[in-house]
Amino acid sequence: MTHPFFRAVLTALLASVAYGSTWAQVAHADDPFHSFAWPDLHKAYLGGEPFVFDARVQVSGPAFAEDPMNVPISVDAKDLPDVTQIVVLVDRNPIRKVLAYYPQQALLPRVSFRFKMEQASPVRAAAKTKDGVWHVGSTWVESSGGGCTVAGATRQDGSWSKTLGLVSSRVFDQSPDPAQSTNHGARLRLRVMHPMDTGLVGGIPAFYLNRLQVSSSTGEPLLKMDLFEPVSENPVFSFDFAQRIPGPLVLTGTDNNGNRVAAQIE
Repeated sequence: MTHPFFRAVLTALLASVAYGSTWAQVAHADDPFHSFAWPDLHKAYLGGEPFVFDARVQVSGPAFAEDPMNVPISVDAKDLPDVTQIVVLVDRNPIRKVLAYYPQQALLPRVSFRFKMEQASPVRAAAKTKDGVWHVGSTWVESSGGGCTVAGATRQDGSWSKTLGLVSSRVFDQSPDPAQSTNHGARLRLRVMHPMDTGLVGGIPAFYLNRLQVSSSTGEPLLKMDLFEPVSENPVFSFDFAQRIPGPLVLTGTDNNGNRVAAQIE
């Protein structure tokens, strides 16, 4: 006969397993890709906070990643009000979190970039609004894989040390008719030279940009980004401003080894 204490422990364990299974089923039910990784992603990277799958968060990418080390992705959450943060996650990557983007008032909640992909996977963007709810959009990208476990071109040829931290950038006029208005917004496109090593290639430790910030000429932060290992080598980003911002802008940042990035954007 089982001792009452052990029966109580067994009952608690079974209840815990049942609750976990129920939660996974609930979190999985509305997922357009029915990914068993989603409940873990939600808990680990979105803090287990309230979320909805929302078509207003548009994630655009290629049907097939011809180059798994440079997979282009665009996220557009402009139809959501009061977006405070956008987090990009890849279900089947060995390192699942790609970046977190914090658009300030001057920017539209849109961002484009490239990342490394290890295998075919859902790619998700979770946009958090001021009410504390995450709105999750996603797309599926097929891939031959291996993007996270291969050294980048500048690492292979040794040129990375000569270009580390160099910045190139340009501000584009987004106005459909500049003659009609002088305030129709702008697009900022910038590139920062960095090998962005994942740490998953033998003998090459993780070495990546971990933070970027763009500020106005008066020091007001316009956007902030936390970056992680899956962002592509020599990353290129595009951001959209709701209004034209008088220049020059200032880019600052760091990598995980303490190297600093600093540049003026005209």
